[in-house]
Amino acid sequence: MIPEQTLNLTGKVALVSGAAVGIGRAVALALGQAGAFVGVHYYSSKDDAESLLDELKAKNIKAMLLPGDLTKEADANAVVDKLVAEAGRLDILVNNSGGLIKRAKIEECTLENWNKSLDVNVTSAFLVTKRAIPHLRATGSGRIINLLSLSVQTGGANGGGSYAAAKGALMVFTHTLAKELAPQVRTNSVMPGTVETQHHEIHSTPEMMENYRKQTPLGRNTFAPEVASAVLFLASDMSSHINGALIDISGGRFLR
Repeated sequence: MIPEQTLNLTGKVALVSGAAVGIGRAVALALGQAGAFVGVHYYSSKDDAESLLDELKAKNIKAMLLPGDLTKEADANAVVDKLVAEAGRLDILVNNSGGLIKRAKIEECTLENWNKSLDVNVTSAFLVTKRAIPHLRATGSGRIINLLSLSVQTGGANGGGSYAAAKGALMVFTHTLAKELAPQVRTNSVMPGTVETQHHEIHSTPEMMENYRKQTPLGRNTFAPEVASAVLFLASDMSSHINGALIDISGGRFLR
């Protein structure tokens, strides 16, 4: 029998990495509003994480803060262990931590930049996922959702090659997990295009953002809650037979 087809996550426990700002914040709110207990991981954005926790609690959503550098095994283990100790289980893992370190074409990219791109986007997901797997399996219906980027199809633009390569590795990681962990755990990914978040305020000029809008058939960039809605769908029983899939959320930019 298939599970009841619902977006209700009451009784579920979710860990969202990099949850303090941008897409991660929107995902934490979406999962919490659907009924999940939310583990809010952050690394350096303490004030933003505390603000999010206040917002979640104001909405009567159970949540806790989980600081740590997920590129370090001890920190990644502690984040998972603290959440399970507090909430008693782990049903949903959203690997959102990551980002563009510095724009640089490959011939100009330093080894430090390359390695850091892999660390923050791939190693972090590997470490926290490895620690989470026994808990996700124990539920019999665990879910992992990995955040990719349209750059896995485009190869990155304007010096984003190291970031694109890292997200490409995360896509393959998704496929590996989808085979290794099924049927107890389903693993899927979402692929946003250009999202109107702090990430692009730092790494993209207004002219670049306008150009991205012009390249999108729907005529605008993506908003974080639109990505969060796709994550919620994959975290819920509404997607009960979806495993190893990628949901494109780019407004059609992949067509270009």
